Amino acid sequence: MIVEFLGPLMFVAAFALIFAGYPVAFSLAGTALAFAGIGVLADVFNPALLRIYPSRVFGVMSNQALLAVPYFVFMGTVLQRSRLAEDLLHTVGMLFGARRGGLALAVVLVGTLLAAATGVVGASVVAMGMISLPIMLRYGYQAPFATGVIAASGTLGQIIPPSVVLVVLGDQMGVVVGDLFLGALLPGLLLATCYALYVLVVAKLRPEVAPALPAEELATSRGALLGHALRVMVPPLVLILLVLGSIFSGIASPTEAGALGTVGAVALAALAGRLDLSVLRASARETMQLTTMVVTLLLGATLFTLVFRGLHGDTWLLDMLHDLPGGRVWLIVVASLVVFGLGFFLDFFEICFIVVPLISAAMAKLGFTDAEKVWVGVLLGLNLQTSFLTPPFGFSLFYLRGVAPPSVTTGAIYRGVVPFIAIQLVVLVLVALFPQLVTALL
Repeated sequence: MIVEFLGPLMFVAAFALIFAGYPVAFSLAGTALAFAGIGVLADVFNPALLRIYPSRVFGVMSNQALLAVPYFVFMGTVLQRSRLAEDLLHTVGMLFGARRGGLALAVVLVGTLLAAATGVVGASVVAMGMISLPIMLRYGYQAPFATGVIAASGTLGQIIPPSVVLVVLGDQMGVVVGDLFLGALLPGLLLATCYALYVLVVAKLRPEVAPALPAEELATSRGALLGHALRVMVPPLVLILLVLGSIFSGIASPTEAGALGTVGAVALAALAGRLDLSVLRASARETMQLTTMVVTLLLGATLFTLVFRGLHGDTWLLDMLHDLPGGRVWLIVVASLVVFGLGFFLDFFEICFIVVPLISAAMAKLGFTDAEKVWVGVLLGLNLQTSFLTPPFGFSLFYLRGVAPPSVTTGAIYRGVVPFIAIQLVVLVLVALFPQLVTALL
């Protein structure tokens, strides 16, 4: 009898290894090989299926959509390493600093710009944490509010195009990545707008939480400051418009646009006099490390999926999801809850490679259209973003904890993100109730 449940037991074994601390890629591959052996002994798995694996690996390595990942990572890392992101934060902070909550508003704005320029959460959170947090604390911002704004704004890279998360989601769901970028644009901007409105409300109602900068810090004339802000902001904005515009207009694929963005980021760093061998070497190293992690995870997940299907686990799962009482609605609810729960413990790449293909297969069986798949993809992206902020294991919280000064406690960071988690859940519900927020631009 237990033979019939070898497929579901694979998940139990894999997650047991993952939560025990073993690397995810090796946990998936090891579980797959172990259950393949069990399946052969029980005469329920055809070992000839493993011969398909090399061709699957070749397919992964020749996947053009995934080639966009290293391009966007390198683009964002160059902007961070060359301190162009630092210039952006400092200048926008001075521009808005004369009003209460101005620095926090600047963090939201720059977080949105960095999300559109990098697509990488870690880079955005670390950059803003290192640059903005000390300044905000120095001028009287309360630690929970300051850290909450930074952590939440840094996660906008999860959902605002060109998000690396959306690239991987599109590949795993069989959705055109450009459509996923287009569908995520309005929800991403809506989320950033809600963050900004919350900052303004808090600054109005509780001015002691987010004071204005002292007048002596704003001695530069408004005209000179505005001119400097334009010089700092226009080049990254032009780069963002070129990258996203080429994708949305159909001139370039996300991979080609990523290559364009990489060249543009290097050119901006060179024009600013910030490009040297150390910047290129550090950016290339970070890109190589992240890309290697993604590919290794994908290879492990590919072997896991192959054995899982060989044990008829996909049939069991699809039948279970198909028989849910609410049909499509319950599929989305269950998928969202599973993704949200796993987001407490796993990185978004791991969730994408383990769970999303199964959700995609269930959607295909239930007859979801391409537009509906894009809508579900954006919902999953927002869901993953929310899990990045949720204590105690939210990855953005760990990124920020790593660069925050010792005076900022972990409890302060946790308290600070609670209102932003609530905002994200509200936006998630709005997108779920009004798919037009996603499909309007398709």
